[in-house]
Amino acid sequence: MIERQIEEEILLLKNEFPIIAILGPRQSGKTTLSQNIFPDYKYISLEDIDHRDFATNDPRGFLNKYNENIIFDEIQRAPQLMSYLQTHVDKMKENGKIIITGSHNFLLMEQISQSLAGRVGITKLLPFSIKELSKEKQSLDSHIFMGSYPRIYDQKIRPAVFYKNYISTYIEKDIRQIKQVTKLDLFMKFMKLLAGRTGQELNLSTISEECGVSHNTISEWISILEASFLIYKLKPYHKNYNKRLVKNSKIYFTDTGLVCSLLGIRKQEELDYHFLKGNIFETFVLSEFLKNCYNTGDKFELYYWRDNHKKEIDLILDYGINKFGIEIKRSETIHEKYFSGLSYWKNLSNTESENMYLIYGGTDNYIRNEMNIVSWDNIFNGIIKKVI
Repeated sequence: MIERQIEEEILLLKNEFPIIAILGPRQSGKTTLSQNIFPDYKYISLEDIDHRDFATNDPRGFLNKYNENIIFDEIQRAPQLMSYLQTHVDKMKENGKIIITGSHNFLLMEQISQSLAGRVGITKLLPFSIKELSKEKQSLDSHIFMGSYPRIYDQKIRPAVFYKNYISTYIEKDIRQIKQVTKLDLFMKFMKLLAGRTGQELNLSTISEECGVSHNTISEWISILEASFLIYKLKPYHKNYNKRLVKNSKIYFTDTGLVCSLLGIRKQEELDYHFLKGNIFETFVLSEFLKNCYNTGDKFELYYWRDNHKKEIDLILDYGINKFGIEIKRSETIHEKYFSGLSYWKNLSNTESENMYLIYGGTDNYIRNEMNIVSWDNIFNGIIKKVI
């Protein structure tokens, strides 16, 4: 059993809110995590048609039977239950007695915000982080190609087989539940096109033309993937510094194994020569920061920065009054030119050198040009732990 970093945050929330929500993509480990943290709680899966019909047709009777120390798994399958949970926990006046999990943020968040505002502590669980997989002793390319979904490691499933079935299940089971998506073949084409743009600025018009669907449809499909935790939109940093800034978000998938599958990369060795090698590595690094952000209770925010003169920095970590600039390079060899963006933004923003980082594909950690060089597998200890 691999220990999850988010456990500490969930236990803190247990003492602060009557309901704890664990949200995340399908098969990210929500069920296993909730049962491991709360072994004495009764487990009810609302994927089970009998439980779902009971909760839907008689929510009061359902909650009278399963009233406390309970885990409701895949609660988005019975959204009507949310309104009744509100009055139920108000009567209980105890914290941490109900745990809910869900895969569809798109369908859940509206219900949570309307019915459970102030009553629920929300956590987001993505697949394994590098820190959680540290005992696996994998190479960088192995991490990227295999991705991070727990079943790949727990069940020893071949990545190509896992992701083929994962994508099929997502399209067939989840997307069909969302009325806006009727052209599933075009949606699949859209996902593959989007995978080819991971780590790049999002241009809806270009994707719209290539898919042959409207700009608004692409925007809706982006929202669906984002709400399902499969992609993440990295927003541009808002400070102007007297320069005109790029305003488009950059798009990233939250798992590189999924990206490899969508791009048709069937062998780990193919990564060495793929034209998107750098973008896939940047996606890998961004996903690590996102996982650590969620695992520590959203303690920091992530941005990128680029001006109209093409001066840029890959990642800005915003933690209160402190800002940290991060450049990402796939190469195992450090070249002097890699510091140009960092130096430019450091001077422009008056950021201390000790807050500047270069993450690369090598294994050593050291100081160069008064800035921090951090290996791909040392993001938590080399950056996150120092920042928060």
